[in-house]
Amino acid sequence: MKTMKIAIMASLFGLFSFTVLPTQQNHEIYTNTSSIAWKSETIELGQIPQNKPKEVSFEFKNTGNTTVVIKEVKASCGCTATNYTKTPVKPGETATVIATYNAAAKGAFSKTVTVTTSAEDAPKVLSFKGTVI
Repeated sequence: MKTMKIAIMASLFGLFSFTVLPTQQNHEIYTNTSSIAWKSETIELGQIPQNKPKEVSFEFKNTGNTTVVIKEVKASCGCTATNYTKTPVKPGETATVIATYNAAAKGAFSKTVTVTTSAEDAPKVLSFKGTVI
């Protein structure tokens, strides 16, 4: 009987000696840290008349706690001119990026405008498309 108790105790001691430790896991959390909220990143213009420039306006709001500056705006081709808010955009304020497409060639088109700001590490690519008739 005594040897049976010792055997059971030894078995339990052996089982308890195997402790399960949590393994380290690398959990990456992806969050949107941008302080810019674009009203629209893609605009569908539909049909527009030939040889009549079409202005496209992209608006964003500074939703962060620091001032945002638009550093650079680049159109994807020479057929599009750009303009943008040049003054710093304070928290809560809005700013505008304007693309003016010359609409010289008939047919479908799809253009982009790349915007670099102080609020985002990667440039934001905005797009607009339509058909020149």
